[in-house]
Amino acid sequence: MRVSKVNAVTLMANIWEINSLMSRLNKRQIQKWSIIILLTVTLFFVVKAGWENRSPDSAFAAAFYASVRSGAERQMSVSLMPLLSFLDDHDAAGGLPAYMETALLKQMPLYYHSEQLSLSSPEVEDELTLEMLIRQEARDEDVKNIPESELDYNDTAMHIEESMLDAFREENNPAGETEDPAAGPGGVLSAMPSFQIPEYPAYTYDWSQGFSYDELIDNFYAVDSTTAVTEQKINLENLLNRDLSIDKTAVGPQILIYHTHSQESFADSIPGDKSTTIVGAGERLASILTEKYGFRVLHHTGEFDAQSRDYAYSNALPVIEEILAENPTIQAVIDLHRDEMPAGRKLVMDVQGRPTARFMFFNGLSYTNDTGAIEYLKNPYIDENLALSFQQQVVANEYYPGLARKIYLRAYRYNMHVSPQTTLIELGAQNNTVEEIMNACDPLAHIIATVLDKSL
Repeated sequence: MRVSKVNAVTLMANIWEINSLMSRLNKRQIQKWSIIILLTVTLFFVVKAGWENRSPDSAFAAAFYASVRSGAERQMSVSLMPLLSFLDDHDAAGGLPAYMETALLKQMPLYYHSEQLSLSSPEVEDELTLEMLIRQEARDEDVKNIPESELDYNDTAMHIEESMLDAFREENNPAGETEDPAAGPGGVLSAMPSFQIPEYPAYTYDWSQGFSYDELIDNFYAVDSTTAVTEQKINLENLLNRDLSIDKTAVGPQILIYHTHSQESFADSIPGDKSTTIVGAGERLASILTEKYGFRVLHHTGEFDAQSRDYAYSNALPVIEEILAENPTIQAVIDLHRDEMPAGRKLVMDVQGRPTARFMFFNGLSYTNDTGAIEYLKNPYIDENLALSFQQQVVANEYYPGLARKIYLRAYRYNMHVSPQTTLIELGAQNNTVEEIMNACDPLAHIIATVLDKSL
């Protein structure tokens, strides 16, 4: 509610009431209020010091401090120097009527201050909102809001042939996994067979029957409870028939691989040895895509989460944007992660006699059920991102049934707006061995290459 007109009688009555109140204050009450004011000011500086020490570079802390300081300074000037405050406001606010309106509003300081902040400092609100969204984005990635079982295919999934179900059901104790304590990372014997690119798919979808929205969701997606996706986006024509191939004749890097969370490691990773972490997996994936499939791959090993995971995505964004600006030939971007599993669950299955970590394609929708579209985290390439993960999922299901979990749809953006052909992959989890992870890079590279190069 705003006060538009204030007559002289109301103002005089207000002044008289304040004078009357002041006249009734005795010395003890004055001392009491002096102590309260002193404690309030002290608390203000304690909060200031705490926020500054907490994160000197935090936009949230800076905006919060600026907001509190502005309100405190203004309130003190009104309370302790009313005449100067009157003259200042009278000159700046357009005359006596406007001042009288403001004077009454100041009797409700919380309302007045919030109103002034929204009118005069929208950039502060923007900084606060974006900061909170960035931190929530990072935290939400680590905690799924759906049961893990919903990310797996069940026995009735149309692409899981009966011949593959035994291995699928026994993922926690895969056939063919033999361990030798002296065999190095992963403990896998040197006699492990090498990977062979399958000549034919194990299963082929019959797209002629058509798939409804509900069928596509049931067979390909796990939708987090914090978000939702429309039939317009989960549409077979848009997902399946979009051409996502890249120009392999381009001179320069064609694919970028990087790691928002470079510190992620595995069950037998060697401390200090990046080659046994998700970064090492990225290097192997880049090598296979280059040597077997003829792509030019740039693997960026920068660290964005060394200090805190909360700001990994915001730390990574300007670096990735700079890389893309300097290398305009890059047409596809892969952010390679690993997942987090309960201690008793392991993402592994047998592929060609090799224990192989299972993986998951991941999409951010920039949409929450509570607030709708997230305007601060827009992504103009959501349709392309969804098509890329879908086509990769189809290839995975046809050639390696059960190896890829369902595509996971989350609420935030995860820097997937940097390129139309951006994919985020969760490769295995913390309790996989390094060998299982490295083995998974072979089928994963085959899947990626099949989508990006239609000639394969």
